[in-house]
Amino acid sequence: MSARYSVGIDLGTSHTVVAYAALGRAKDAAGVQLLPMKQLVGPGALAEQVLLPSVRYHPAPGELPPVALQPMWLEPQHQGQAQQPPAVLGRYARDLGAQVPGRLVSSAKSWLSHAGVDRMAAILPWGAADDVPKISPVLASASYLAHVRAVWNARFPKSPLEQQDIILTVPASFDEGARALTLEAACHAGLPTVRLLEEPQAAFQDWLLRHAQHCADTLAQSRLVLVCDVGGGTTDLTLIQVEHGQGAVPQLTRMGVGDHLMLGGDNMDLALAHWVERRLGGTAPLSATRLAQLVQRCRVAKELLLGPDAPERATVTLLGAGSQLLGAARSVEISRADLELLVVDGFLPHEPASARPQRRRSGIVEFGLPYPADAAITRHLADFLARHAELGLPDTLLLNGGVFRAPALAQRLEQVLASWRGAPLQVLHNDAPDVAVARGAVAHALVRAGRVPALGAGIGGGSARSYFLLLEHSNPDTKPQGICVLPRGTPEGVPVHLADHVFALRLGQAVRFHLLSSSASTPWQAGDVVLLEGDDAAQFVRLPQLSAVLPCPEGQRRREVRVQLTASITEVGTLEMHCTQADDAAQRWSLAFELRGGVQGADAQHTAATAPPHPRLPEALAQIERIFGTGTHKPEAREVRQLRQTLERLLGRREEWSLPLLRGLFDALWAGAKRRRRSAEHERVWLNLAGYCLRPGTGAPLDAWRVEQLWTLFPQGIQYVAESGNWSEWWTLWRRTAAGLNEAQQLQLLEPLVGHLETIADAPRSKSPLHGSYDDMVRLAATLEQVPAGHRVDIGHWLLDRWQRHPEKAHTWWALGRLGARVPLYGSAHHVVPADTALLWLQVLLGLDWKQVEPAAFAAVQLARCSGDRARDLPWPVREQVMARLQAAKAPPAWGAMVREVLALDEADQRRSFGEALPPGLQLLHTGADQLG
Repeated sequence: MSARYSVGIDLGTSHTVVAYAALGRAKDAAGVQLLPMKQLVGPGALAEQVLLPSVRYHPAPGELPPVALQPMWLEPQHQGQAQQPPAVLGRYARDLGAQVPGRLVSSAKSWLSHAGVDRMAAILPWGAADDVPKISPVLASASYLAHVRAVWNARFPKSPLEQQDIILTVPASFDEGARALTLEAACHAGLPTVRLLEEPQAAFQDWLLRHAQHCADTLAQSRLVLVCDVGGGTTDLTLIQVEHGQGAVPQLTRMGVGDHLMLGGDNMDLALAHWVERRLGGTAPLSATRLAQLVQRCRVAKELLLGPDAPERATVTLLGAGSQLLGAARSVEISRADLELLVVDGFLPHEPASARPQRRRSGIVEFGLPYPADAAITRHLADFLARHAELGLPDTLLLNGGVFRAPALAQRLEQVLASWRGAPLQVLHNDAPDVAVARGAVAHALVRAGRVPALGAGIGGGSARSYFLLLEHSNPDTKPQGICVLPRGTPEGVPVHLADHVFALRLGQAVRFHLLSSSASTPWQAGDVVLLEGDDAAQFVRLPQLSAVLPCPEGQRRREVRVQLTASITEVGTLEMHCTQADDAAQRWSLAFELRGGVQGADAQHTAATAPPHPRLPEALAQIERIFGTGTHKPEAREVRQLRQTLERLLGRREEWSLPLLRGLFDALWAGAKRRRRSAEHERVWLNLAGYCLRPGTGAPLDAWRVEQLWTLFPQGIQYVAESGNWSEWWTLWRRTAAGLNEAQQLQLLEPLVGHLETIADAPRSKSPLHGSYDDMVRLAATLEQVPAGHRVDIGHWLLDRWQRHPEKAHTWWALGRLGARVPLYGSAHHVVPADTALLWLQVLLGLDWKQVEPAAFAAVQLARCSGDRARDLPWPVREQVMARLQAAKAPPAWGAMVREVLALDEADQRRSFGEALPPGLQLLHTGADQLG
């Protein structure tokens, strides 16, 4: 069936809005309508409302009747995905979340852009209790779209939504990973074919359509329009150039977009909640779930006091918990003046055009989301305009987003921009900032279809960013460089082919490319090589890796092929890259973004791409071939045992081996993996060197592929099972490479590991060669950061029980600290052990003499360390107690500092946490790794 409607969906942080128009009939704003969406607004009460709050409430068993979870008006096939937990969506969900803490999923859109976690893992509601069902950011977003699909198909049964022309809006600042995940959410909702459109463009398109007959006159004096879209979760900035030619229709070109800025109405609600919390008079900070409840109540107060005809004061009441629901309720009164001081002056302060955002080491982490270090939107705006100074300052302003429903906020931004220009701006009236983006998406479709001649071709501009490939160099004097593979402004659907650059890739092996993007206005061209260091490096934003496996024809040996790269912006609105065989254009492979997990080892990946090979590497590889190769030489056991010393004589101390050198050695070891079983010494040395050279299992190009190959050895186990030393090296191999293993692999590893530990824990040492590797097994179990928190809790309790019976086991404290660490070394934060469990373990540590048991002191630091996330951090009084004990024990000052504030591990503490030195320069968890500089 052909599409009968154009449908615009604004999947917002706070609300989801849908607009539509009949294709072939609509030709102006009157033809664009909003879709009322049926939703629960109270117990058993359904209503149609244009705004669908983008939230989910996960009730406790028996808390709500089944009809509240599966509204009878929805057909069974539209109930959503089977893998999603029961939930209430929409307005009633938002109201329930304000009453019951810890069960509301919100800000899923913000989570889609948070590359530091696995956005496909069930992590929301963030910080919720173990008995609360959880859902991934992708599936949460999909559930809102599935609800839209159900509403639409109930209203238009003969024109199913999945068969219509759908435009789904995203922030202009969304990177390629977030865009790809948005498309995946749409697929989960049964909407496999959608186009993406940037939200500021949509808002301006809406204004253009609603003023189509007079827009040329209204924009007659305009040269540069700033669209400032501040929604619930993001501040989105776009500059649109207006050129007046001889025709009646001005030419509109999008000239620049801002970087991703997780700053919006949610941050204002959070700031107000912190202000109210300080005035509630409690002796301890609120828990993460109670703070989330307070945030919802503060949002209501904010909207009331900043809205039209606002009262002078409003009251925020935080209910008690359990049986103390009403009796323990506490209230705080907020005046309109207080709110304006906090929100207007706090987020939109009067600043000069020369102001820049504060660049602290880390921003605020709240509810698991990393917010900017500087909340002043005006300073971020000044920085954005300075990066596009060649365009001049904007003379016209369009405000969009729910934040600007508050006149005080809209007026403040207008005043600040006018002061920078020294003259008033023309402000384009936006009659409905909550729904303009959805309407504008439909307007965009109508303009592209030629249905609105008065608007010509609409807004042009092509790609909002330039894209660069990180180049590899063998010359040690060459500075880090990138080559432009797609310039800013490239039109949609126009391929850019790098014919002058050829890459050698091996068939049958995974390949990965490291990309960066820049929204700077520099007029780069395809093939331009740019430096990626110095002051300009901050403008380059890292993207998820691109990867592919180039298939090797069956029966053929792996061989290298020469390929060239092609990049384009698709009609859907995403970056697409292919590599094509240079001498056979029919051989073409698509490159896909890797979207699971966070950005890890970013600095080391950069180092690996630019560092020169060691001059004596060929000699080292020859020694590995001598021991594990296919030649006729049969080395003596002593020669095998001394391979490590031989390599160190050639390459220097192994602690100083660079990441490229380590991976080069591992690749040689892997080539001889089958020969590791020649003798017990062969196996032991191979396991030791392979683990050391691949540690920590991530950080260099092709590491994921290397770990995938290494994992094929796990089912085989070791050959010489009677050798205690071989067992020790076996467990050490997996501990060293654990950061490269996914959750399923770590769980598969944990199962026999736990079985072995329980078997030998209290058995006589002489009965099993596994006894000699007990410490190694414990350290491995503590290192598995990707397994669910419940498993880590069980291991920690088992260790404490074991310690009570065998207090001489000092390794217990290192393992306990690693198991309960507030900040994981490499894992996703949603696997962190609950704070109440960490507090229980900490009480045991506080009962020890830290001067006598130093490992207990560092374990306490790990358990009490400040992450900045209230859902993970221990109460402040307990952390103060830990800091006092550290000072009394004369512990390093950095330990107390990590308990007091958010700080990264220094090299010594990182080594202590990991269990040995990492490759030089590598950071396991690179906070804020979206920026190269």
